[in-house]
Amino acid sequence: MEILQIALVDDHSLFRSGIAALVNELKGYNILFEASDGQDFIRKISPKLKPHIVLLDINMPQMDGIATAKWLRSNYPGIHIIVLSMFEDAEKVLAMVKLGVKGYLLKDADPHEFEQALNNVSQNEVYFPAFVTRHLITNINKPADPIKLNSREIEFLKLSGTELTYKEIADQMCISVRTVDGYRDQLFEKLQIKSRVGLVLYAIKNKLIEV
Repeated sequence: MEILQIALVDDHSLFRSGIAALVNELKGYNILFEASDGQDFIRKISPKLKPHIVLLDINMPQMDGIATAKWLRSNYPGIHIIVLSMFEDAEKVLAMVKLGVKGYLLKDADPHEFEQALNNVSQNEVYFPAFVTRHLITNINKPADPIKLNSREIEFLKLSGTELTYKEIADQMCISVRTVDGYRDQLFEKLQIKSRVGLVLYAIKNKLIEV
């Protein structure tokens, strides 16, 4: 039977000791190494010293769990991550799920739940407790926030759909060309658009310009 190697990353040494003892008592699992934060973890991991699963705290000094998960996804995408947290933090849960973590456990979970999470993730499945599932469902069903534009941005968008140059738009709005450039760049970022044509298409789609 293959022994699955576990890395434990948490800044509380007493908690690490307890988790390490629990893991080493479970059949088929072994603590490969421990780390106090993301930077310490990066120093210790290598192609020759590579765990199957990382038990990863979110809130740590130097380099937190989110940054560490991003690093792992880029450098060791095959390693599975189970997040350990003290809190039911919806935003951090969703951020970690988007990074591909396979499991999420509260630190006060009972040993049976902990073992179940390890078993699921080691079999390439996921383990998320009920509160995580609720957050995910709420997030999926929540409509995207509409993009709010102020009256001057709307006026600029409408004028962008004409044949006026940016200088002529500035004259029409009684503002400087530099301010017009500011409106344009602001809208590029806000609407995730890269050209004047894109602005015009957005304005048409949202009925700010009639064609």
